Amino acid sequence: MSSSNSYPYPPRRPAHGGSTRAAQGVTDFLQKHDKLGMLLPALERLGTLEKACAKALPAIFETCSVLNLEAGQLVLAAPNAALASKLKQQLPKLQSFLQQQGWQVNAIRIKVQVGKIHEKSITSKQIALSNRALTAFAALEDSLEPSDRNASLKAALQAMLNRHSAQG
Repeated sequence: MSSSNSYPYPPRRPAHGGSTRAAQGVTDFLQKHDKLGMLLPALERLGTLEKACAKALPAIFETCSVLNLEAGQLVLAAPNAALASKLKQQLPKLQSFLQQQGWQVNAIRIKVQVGKIHEKSITSKQIALSNRALTAFAALEDSLEPSDRNASLKAALQAMLNRHSAQG
């Protein structure tokens, strides 16, 4: 990635109002070192470009990233072939949007990078059962015949009752 690209930024600069201390620390570190300091404009440019891509295709671009923009060719990373295929279908829309934003994008390539998987945070939902419901499940578990057919159902009911009695 070259910091002396001949392709201009869009006219507006990225907003730094919501930057965190960690991001500021990284910026300060890069600015203090000659060779690393040359990377800062390129990183800011790619970060701004990635935000523009996410604005154009929010649902698809959630797990993708910008790898490079050089000589008018934008290179994007997708975490799997299925998402790369969906992204490929949206390339004309993305290219048009970016050009309207002032980016000189003449072509877009997609690279599948399996190692770059961005996992969404999975929140676990805990269902709170009323005492009446727990009593009904306990009665059901007690009323089932002790047979091979009912063994897994009885075990599941007992596990659920144990889990809910531990929570309460």
